[in-house]
Amino acid sequence: MNEINIELTDIMPKDFWGTQSANLEVLKKLYPNLKVVSRGTLLKVYGDKEALNVFEEKFQRLITHFSRYNAIDENVIERIVLGDSDQKNHTEMDGVLVHGVGGKIIKALTPNQQKLVDYMEKNDMVFAVGPAGTGKTYTGVAMAVKALKEKKVKRIILTRPAVEAGENLGFLPGDMKEKLDPYMQPLYDALRDMIPSERLEDYMTKGIIQIAPLAFMRGRTLDNAFVILDEAQNTTHSQMKMFLTRMGKNAKFMITGDPGQVDLPRRTISGLKEALLVLKDLEGIGIIYLDDKDVVRHKLVRLVIEAYKKIENVD
Repeated sequence: MNEINIELTDIMPKDFWGTQSANLEVLKKLYPNLKVVSRGTLLKVYGDKEALNVFEEKFQRLITHFSRYNAIDENVIERIVLGDSDQKNHTEMDGVLVHGVGGKIIKALTPNQQKLVDYMEKNDMVFAVGPAGTGKTYTGVAMAVKALKEKKVKRIILTRPAVEAGENLGFLPGDMKEKLDPYMQPLYDALRDMIPSERLEDYMTKGIIQIAPLAFMRGRTLDNAFVILDEAQNTTHSQMKMFLTRMGKNAKFMITGDPGQVDLPRRTISGLKEALLVLKDLEGIGIIYLDDKDVVRHKLVRLVIEAYKKIENVD
């Protein structure tokens, strides 16, 4: 039987393998035909020579990922081990979008998220379409903050339609801001990860960063701005057309949404679904589709998405 030895240099085994060696167990399940043994910083692997060569190449990419991101989990291991050649390109990239609060490094975590970043650099308008947890909004906000820090834009405008399943603004307590805040919370959460609270509050007071419902975009010309329309699947035809035609000079528009989570009244056509058909061939507009392989939340989120696909017949 053939054998290879891999040393975890400058890496604490407990950090790399995780609680109760959970990451090691994942690796063993993904390579059932190999015997994988961990002894301190040394990893011994036994098996067929060709399989060992593949394992060693994939494992080096896991080490590269851990060294650059200081973290690894089951989702990362599966993406790298089961991924195609695009994953190699991803692990070799080193482009940090922003350094967040507390020095947190924020960057694309999957090949498709990196494609989203690349599309945004090449186009002034990009549609990012995919299920919950694929990092559409978070990556978009990171790119917007980066553009603001680099003075490529003068302001960030984040908006989303105030539509939620089973709820109506009129039934929520408080003034208009208090009514709207629950709808805008995901955007606030992303910003708080990337900008210290005092500076964020100052930016919002001065209008450098604006978070508002889609209805507030009517009649405006949005120039010198990075603008994100979140939850775009809940726009109507007229709302989507209104938003897209707000685009001014030196503006970047990003539209995110999940066509599988439409909360509009029945028989109302989603403005996002329509826009993807109408605008797909226009030069200067990029469309990127993310999928369950890009889920960076809890591992169960991907399983939930897969389960619902089976009953919804969603490709």
